[in-house]
Amino acid sequence: MTPTFPPTRTAALARLAAVRPAAYASSRNRLDGAVTGLSPYLTHGLLSLPEVAASVAARQALPVDHKLVQELAWREFFHHVWQHHGDAILESLHEGPRPDADYSATLPDDIRQARTGVPVIDAAVRTLYATGWLHNHARMWLASYVVHVRGVHWRAGADWLVAHLLDGDLASNHLSWQWIAGTGSHKPYLFNAENVARYTAGLAGWASPGSVVDTDYATLERWARGTLALPAAPGRVGPGVAEPALWQRLPPDLAPPAALPAKQAVAGRDVWLVHPWSLADPAPVPRGERDPLRLGVWPAEFHDRWPWSAARWRFVAARLSAITSQLLWADSAALQQALAGAASVRCTDNPHLPADWPAAWRQPAPRLLAAPDALCSSFSQFWRQASRGITRLGGGAAEQDGLFDE
Repeated sequence: MTPTFPPTRTAALARLAAVRPAAYASSRNRLDGAVTGLSPYLTHGLLSLPEVAASVAARQALPVDHKLVQELAWREFFHHVWQHHGDAILESLHEGPRPDADYSATLPDDIRQARTGVPVIDAAVRTLYATGWLHNHARMWLASYVVHVRGVHWRAGADWLVAHLLDGDLASNHLSWQWIAGTGSHKPYLFNAENVARYTAGLAGWASPGSVVDTDYATLERWARGTLALPAAPGRVGPGVAEPALWQRLPPDLAPPAALPAKQAVAGRDVWLVHPWSLADPAPVPRGERDPLRLGVWPAEFHDRWPWSAARWRFVAARLSAITSQLLWADSAALQQALAGAASVRCTDNPHLPADWPAAWRQPAPRLLAAPDALCSSFSQFWRQASRGITRLGGGAAEQDGLFDE
């Protein structure tokens, strides 16, 4: 329950080597289950989805419908939805159990400070702040409590959570909150104290008997649909914890970015831009070719909009510094002007990048599954189309063509 995530390729590969598919499939819903802990490394590109699947399959052949493979595919599904909807994923995809206007737009301080008096919620918030990570079940309970018990709009909760996560991915995070809220699914996700007890058995500090969530599902359903008044907000419960500061610029303990390179420094050079979602090891350079100029870039447009915790800034900055020659802070226009004289400019594409980074710069990211052309409205529809014709993974490759297409 207290994972650490060193920002190194070595640490990422060690976690990957420890993945046990059978144990994952049988225990992943428990907070002490055999989850992979790979999400910060996947979000920031130290590992790719096909690399993870190939590594596991090289040790143990997997049917393509294995739970581990499907869970990896959820990330591609969320990005598939983002590709088609764009910023519309930041708004309710359809009306949920109650109109959006019925919800509060502000996340209460007692949730932010882990003093709700509901042990599962307060433990989740403390864990989030301490580690930058939460088990998926804890994220689901936290989101359900925020939306359906406290009546807070899912967007307020999603923006707060993504800012504190080391693995914060806008599509995975915000679309998951919509699924919980019922604006991206057909019904709200609800939980109670019995559900918490089932998946936290033996873990101190999570069981929540006697709390507001120790109730029946009929009551939870009526709260979620607005047919029963929500329970009163808790009074002050204990001292709580301070919410860590969030930053839209590098925290003061990190080195300031370098100035944009002079035109003569990039003239005629091949330039590879390394951004916070592409932190893999540099690709080998063919013999006889000159190394590209590798520049780390903080995209100003993204960071102006989405603050991060200091822990996440440090995680990304440490890795960027390790694999690039200098780190830059730049908006798209300034970056394009500075690199106008380069022989070529390339980067690994990612939907978090500013929309006006030129298409000519963007190289496709490695994919686990081929992307359907038309929007799939559900994961099951996406899965059927993307995995069609594939039977199993084995020996580091799919039994039929398609799975590891890049």
